Amino acid sequence: MTCTFCQGELERGTAPFSVSRRGYHVVWDAVPAWVCKQCGEPMFDDQEVDRIQRMIASLDRESTATA
Repeated sequence: MTCTFCQGELERGTAPFSVSRRGYHVVWDAVPAWVCKQCGEPMFDDQEVDRIQRMIASLDRESTATA
């Protein structure tokens, strides 16, 4: 696989991901990803994106329920 930004080679690794919204900030330090050897840009598999989206949706529901 190649990086969509610099066309470098991707390798399996981990990458940080953070989100700030609705009064909260969450950081995941090591999300499984494909990481470009050249520029360091991460690319997440669909499975990881789905997992992140489910966690954010859950946090959104919790922040709405407690507001």
